[in-house]
Amino acid sequence: MTTTAPLHGVKVVDLATLFAGPLAAAFLGDFGADVVKVEHPAKPDPSRGHGPAKDGVGLWWKVLGRNKRTVTLNLSRPEGADLLRRLLADADVLVENFRPGTLERWGLGPDELHAVNPRLVIARISGFGQVGPYAPRPGFGTLAEAMSGFAAATGEPDGPPTLPPFGLADSVTALAAAYAVMLALRGRDLTGRGQVVDLAIIEPIMAMLGPQITWYDQLGYVQPRLGNRSNNNAPRNTYRCADGRWVAVSTSAQSIAERVVRLVGRPELVDEPWFATGSGRAAHADELDAAVGAWVGKRDRDEVVAAFEAAQAAVAPVYDVRDILADPQYAALGTVVTVPDEELGEVRMQNVPFRMSDSPGEIRHAGRRHGQDTDAVLGALGLTADELSALRERGVI
Repeated sequence: MTTTAPLHGVKVVDLATLFAGPLAAAFLGDFGADVVKVEHPAKPDPSRGHGPAKDGVGLWWKVLGRNKRTVTLNLSRPEGADLLRRLLADADVLVENFRPGTLERWGLGPDELHAVNPRLVIARISGFGQVGPYAPRPGFGTLAEAMSGFAAATGEPDGPPTLPPFGLADSVTALAAAYAVMLALRGRDLTGRGQVVDLAIIEPIMAMLGPQITWYDQLGYVQPRLGNRSNNNAPRNTYRCADGRWVAVSTSAQSIAERVVRLVGRPELVDEPWFATGSGRAAHADELDAAVGAWVGKRDRDEVVAAFEAAQAAVAPVYDVRDILADPQYAALGTVVTVPDEELGEVRMQNVPFRMSDSPGEIRHAGRRHGQDTDAVLGALGLTADELSALRERGVI
């Protein structure tokens, strides 16, 4: 990546596995950081085996491991721990998600690492944080989705709490971790010292759930499951079109709600006293859903979308991945990018999630093979070919 990349010259060592930590490191790599991914010699990051594979090559890893060099080290062995210290001597950021106490047991806790490199920013990602009664527990995003209030508020009113079919809490945590690392790097600019970032996966997703805690604190109100509806406005739902496809409608603004009911042939609803507020409309969601659903159900999706656009009402088609890849708006934004890959030739994946006018991010390559860069990275520390061979024989690398 060019020297104009905002994180050019920043060295990140990624010890994390599965999703939140590795994705945070990937976000940093997208904007120029040199990310060195460290995996166990015999037990690679489990994401290499998660989900569908092509010709034995895990595809999730191709996304999660993008823009990283891959190295193997057995950190539980003294030689491996020593090599990590040498690797971190000139690093800027360490990302790890071992169970609290693991790094300390290996002599790699923050105090030991800051003795080697006082400027190191250490991002510690765990299920429940580094302190508290749950800190020793194994933690995953699913548990955070359950404990944060997300699952309790998601699903149909008469159905069970609902978990997302993807790593939502991990992904939110990854964004929070990348943001926290940038703040810590800025803090280092001011103080000259690195610091420890303690990120519990149960917290960032809770921060995204709105004012549920304040509602309960002030009103004793517990947010219920509402399906696709909202207590704040209506109509707000998904509606099935005549061709079997679906659209989503939102009417957070009063003017939009008025345009929608006029479009679907129910202009008299605008004059109802309850229609003047979002909460009033939400109380009459059955009537509004029936009106919108009946109109939508007689038309194909493209006709529905075109009519809503002409009326300047808010609608979106409910997409699956096939629709995303064919959509002209995503094409205009460059949301999907084709990435070169040594194993698969080319791989399409999501691009970096925003655009910067002077220093854009870039996915330069997909996830590399397990330990592909071990000799190059450790050789740069001064290890000879014979030393590397001996370490490999002993299972250190």
